Amino acid sequence: MAEEKDYILKIDGAERRFVEAPVAIQERAEGSADANSGIEGYALKFNKTTSIGDWFREEILPGALDGVLNDDVRCLFNHNPDMVLARSVNGTGTLKLSVDETGLKYRYETPNVSYAKDLEENIRLGNVSQSSFGFSIDEQNWIERDGELPLRQITKLKRLYDVSPVTYPAYQDTSVAKRSLDAFKTNEIEVKRAIIINENRAETLDVYEAQFLINKNK
Repeated sequence: MAEEKDYILKIDGAERRFVEAPVAIQERAEGSADANSGIEGYALKFNKTTSIGDWFREEILPGALDGVLNDDVRCLFNHNPDMVLARSVNGTGTLKLSVDETGLKYRYETPNVSYAKDLEENIRLGNVSQSSFGFSIDEQNWIERDGELPLRQITKLKRLYDVSPVTYPAYQDTSVAKRSLDAFKTNEIEVKRAIIINENRAETLDVYEAQFLINKNK
C-alpha cells in the first residue's frame, strides 16, 4: 500500500479514491476568444465495485452526491494544495461539477500558470490519464455474504473536498475506511453476542415456565 505523500493535505476523516476513466482535453474552437483548453474527466463512477486493500469491496450509489455539489471544492494536481487548478466556490467558480448517470464529472479551463500548462501537455501525451477525489462519508451500508469480502455501499457523502488528475491512480488512503470496517465488525460481534444472550435467556425462561406448569398440575 502506497504511503501518503508529504505534500498531500491531510484532512481528518477524509478518504481518497481513484477512478478508471480518462482525463481528456477539450480544444477551443478555432477563432475562439478563449485560447485556453478545457480539461475534463470523471472523478467518480456510480455502481462500480472496487476492492479496497483486500479488506472489503466498495461502491458509490447514485444519490450519494446529493447536497455536496455546492461545497467549496478544489481541483488539485495529485491532491497537492500547492497546485490548485480550479475552484468551485459554491458552483460559481472556475471548476465546474456535474452529475450524470455515470458519475461525477469535473471540468476546468487551464489557468495561465506553468504547472497547469505542464499538466495539460502531460495529459495530451497520455502521461497523466486518470483522476481521484477526496471525500468524507455521512451514510453507508455494510453487506456481508458467505465467500465474499464485505461490501461497503456509500449512500451519502458528508463532504467533497477535491478532485484531482493524478500521476499514480493506485494511491488510496484506506486508513479511515479500515476503521469503518473495524467498527462494523465490532458492532456485528456485539449484535451476535446480544442475540445469543437473549436466546439463552429465552431458553431459561422456557424452563422456568415449564417447571411452573409441572408444579401447577401436580
